[in-house]
Amino acid sequence: MNPLAVDELILGSSDAVRVPVIGRALCAGFPSPADDFIEGALELPRWLVPNPPATFLMQIRGDSMRGAGIHDRDLACIDRSLRAENGSVVVAVVDGQLSCKRYRTVDNRARLDFDNQDMPAFSVDEYGEVEIWGVLRFSIRWHLARGRLS
Repeated sequence: MNPLAVDELILGSSDAVRVPVIGRALCAGFPSPADDFIEGALELPRWLVPNPPATFLMQIRGDSMRGAGIHDRDLACIDRSLRAENGSVVVAVVDGQLSCKRYRTVDNRARLDFDNQDMPAFSVDEYGEVEIWGVLRFSIRWHLARGRLS
């Protein structure tokens, strides 16, 4: 397969897929990207999204994953069909809250780590309910100035 460059992509063609963008409103036990939480969609090249029904986009909030190159306001592409492996960046539901973390196994124990040295790692069994909800396939970084211009 010879993938098209993004600027060669014809929107609405069979070479593009619509990926839902999930809003910030989340409830406890949020099981799937329900229509009530979809803010819109972004058309992406099909080669970036091999499993469209299991894929969604979500904006990252906070700096807990900056060591992985994932920053506040980046757009994360999450694939629910992928299985988390040691070292995967995942979206986990931790006590009802969606969170982006690094999945690790140490001595046969699952852990969720921040990729920020200022934040501690924690064992999955330290929390009441944890579910790995999806694996981060890629992220989109906005390169806009965030401070004031002089």
